[in-house]
Amino acid sequence: MVYGGDMTQKPSSPDPKSSQTPEGDRIAKVLSRAGVASRREAERMIAEGRVSVNGKTIDSPALNVTGRDRITVDGKPLPEAEEERLWLYYKPTGLVTTNSDEKGRTTIFDELPEDLPRVMTVGRLDLNSEGLLLLTNDGGIKRKLELPETGWLRRYRVRINGRPKDTDFEPLRKGLVIDGERFQPMIVTLDRQQGANAWVTVGLREGKNREIRRAMEDIGFAVNRLLRVSYGPFQLGDLKSGEVEEVRRKVMRDQLGLQTPDEPAQLRPTRNRKPQHGKGRPQSGPAKTMGGSGKPGGPAPKGRKAADASVSLRGKAGQPGKTGGRPTGSRSGTKGSGKPPSKGRPIGKNPRR
Repeated sequence: MVYGGDMTQKPSSPDPKSSQTPEGDRIAKVLSRAGVASRREAERMIAEGRVSVNGKTIDSPALNVTGRDRITVDGKPLPEAEEERLWLYYKPTGLVTTNSDEKGRTTIFDELPEDLPRVMTVGRLDLNSEGLLLLTNDGGIKRKLELPETGWLRRYRVRINGRPKDTDFEPLRKGLVIDGERFQPMIVTLDRQQGANAWVTVGLREGKNREIRRAMEDIGFAVNRLLRVSYGPFQLGDLKSGEVEEVRRKVMRDQLGLQTPDEPAQLRPTRNRKPQHGKGRPQSGPAKTMGGSGKPGGPAPKGRKAADASVSLRGKAGQPGKTGGRPTGSRSGTKGSGKPPSKGRPIGKNPRR
């Protein structure tokens, strides 16, 4: 659908006398699909009076619109809906996963490549966590990947201080209740002891705040490094800290069950990052698909599709705790560089621009 035309009529709304489904899509969904904001952010923008339909400011997201409606945000015509896209991003430690930070800390949007379009994060990683963070320009994909009922398995490499036994992790496997909050059972594997620390692989299907750190602390172990290596079928592979790689659209659609339109063959995904000095990361070993799609009951990919299912390039087998390659060059736009804080967010761009 094309939005922003010259038609001037009242916003499409359901007929109270009709039992049929209203024509069109919800305004928040349309804004999200056009890359303006996530659905939740779009609803907030509507409540703030920043969205108009056919010249009339709206204050409720309970409105369906069609391609005949003229939509503006902050007085600017709504851009045409973008095609769904998905990226893998190796989030370094020390960055906040938010559009803007009230404490003035550096966010991931300050460090993403300049040629990346406006994107949203799928979930988040806390300040001291690193590894795979999915980015998308589509609110529907974001929601699909984040909903707990979809059951996507997130896998982490975790370094803890101490000399645990495998039986120490039974409470995590059975499910914990911490401060009245219930944590679902986790998949925990004790990998190896390395000096005073131990490496553990943890898999979970929900994303509560600091869930792994809190669970480990509850059984007496402090986490001193946490790296996400996969989210469903999408894997970190051999991405270096700060790198971004786009997922092939066919792979994305196959894994997410999206409708496949007719389109020309895709070029290989681009990989880029802002230059930075960064520490290495523990190698996660040969990439594996998470039970096919990473979802409960997902079919296991075969042949050529199996190679594509992991999306990113496969890393060499290694041992936990060993560091990988170190990106060359200097980081730009970090603290102390004199970079002004980000202001506002133009439609269709990352918040940092």
